[in-house]
Amino acid sequence: MIKVDQDLCIGCGVCASLCPDVFEINDDGKAIVISQEKADCINEAVENCPVFAIIVE
Repeated sequence: MIKVDQDLCIGCGVCASLCPDVFEINDDGKAIVISQEKADCINEAVENCPVFAIIVE
């Protein structure tokens, strides 16, 4: 399961730009998961999140 900790997320958009099939920025300016498909880009998004808000279980 892929999750974004909404308390940690700063809405920088790195995850959405690296992995647009999995993440998008919502109306509150925070990243949300739009697909649970584990795309090849998910690890890159996790590694590049500046506040470590992406959780992959």
